[in-house]
Amino acid sequence: MITNQRLEPLLEQYDWATTRLLSRLTGPTSNSGDDSDVEVPPLTDAEYLWEPVGACWSVRRRVDGPGPGATKLIGAGDWGRDGSPESPWPPPFTTIAWRLDHITETLLGRASHLGGDRLFDRATYESRPDAAGAIERFREATTDWRRALLGVDESDYDRTGLSSYPYGSDAEETFLPMVWWENQEILHHGAEIALLRDLYIHREGAP
Repeated sequence: MITNQRLEPLLEQYDWATTRLLSRLTGPTSNSGDDSDVEVPPLTDAEYLWEPVGACWSVRRRVDGPGPGATKLIGAGDWGRDGSPESPWPPPFTTIAWRLDHITETLLGRASHLGGDRLFDRATYESRPDAAGAIERFREATTDWRRALLGVDESDYDRTGLSSYPYGSDAEETFLPMVWWENQEILHHGAEIALLRDLYIHREGAP
């Protein structure tokens, strides 16, 4: 498929970032950039929910209530993601579960509000308590967002209000800054997740 030259580098960056993160989550190998494949074990449920420090924000059972410093569990269903009306400062340390769930939710929400049915509502979003389910939902979300990007006509790239996503500044942005922002979300949270995976392997008492 031919893409506009203005979108193409951002789309290539997006594809690289999502592929890289999925390889760091599922294995069997991941390339660090030197053409050497490093063995990567699949993410387990224990690692997905691992809290390396006190007062972590994570994905939790709704019956247990929000974690330290959080005032609510975002979404619906039996599990939710720690949150609060205002972003706390300094920000809390978050688990792999929190970070992956956050990326997935923004991808699904933005895909819905950019050329989709525009019905996505955070209040009805359901977090996944298991690693395999969370990874599969992330994979689906990356496909939805990519499809939404390719559905935008080049003539609309410089028009504001293309997206009605209510949990960011999207409605005030033009198209390419929205794409760039979602890319950096995946890149920086993906790097954090990769580091947490390394820390988990080398944690005290680990086999």
